[in-house]
Amino acid sequence: MTHIDQSTVENTLLKTLSTDRFARLSEGMERVDLPLRHVLVASDVPTTHVCFLERGLASMVVSSIDEEVVEIGHIGREGASGMHVLLAVETTPTRTFMQVAGAGIMVPMETFHRALADDPEMKDFFLRYVHTTVLQLAHSALANARYNMHERLARWILMCHDRLEGNNLAITHEFLALMLGVRRSGVTNELHVLEGVHAIRSTRGNVRIVDREKLIEIAGGCYGVPERE
Repeated sequence: MTHIDQSTVENTLLKTLSTDRFARLSEGMERVDLPLRHVLVASDVPTTHVCFLERGLASMVVSSIDEEVVEIGHIGREGASGMHVLLAVETTPTRTFMQVAGAGIMVPMETFHRALADDPEMKDFFLRYVHTTVLQLAHSALANARYNMHERLARWILMCHDRLEGNNLAITHEFLALMLGVRRSGVTNELHVLEGVHAIRSTRGNVRIVDREKLIEIAGGCYGVPERE
């Protein structure tokens, strides 16, 4: 298995670790391609790997007993999937899969658990990351309850922009509808609103950021707190 040099890593969590702590995670570490729809965390199935994303975008979704599905958060190069194991659970009813194809670094769960058991400060580091994901979920709930759809859409586009390279976001209307918990036709209408104020340019399968500051202005108070944290 090819050794991964920390200096080549693009994931923020792994880059932030000290050299010694990165080395503790390196046993069995593997770079992988992550195609569209690839499942990183399956519902109610023991998670075998933590995946530190380097490129692309993963969605965490929740399903009701009558099969209603909505996104509750997403992960890019700032984070990792499978972090529910830090809360002493092997499985979760949520599902995480790739909405924008990319690549990442897989660490076997045995290696991850062993490294954290040997280094409580590293466990605390990853628990602080879990704290930021909980904040993302909390502010998604706040946005859904108190903000209009165009404000919520601006927030989600900004969150995607934070996690993907460049100003062209390869995200579909279907994905945006899942993120916002609305019908696809509603997303199309709201994209037209953001285009009308020259904040974005939307084409099939792509949203181009034209004016990020305008998007921040539109999103208002529903964007910024988890990002600062």
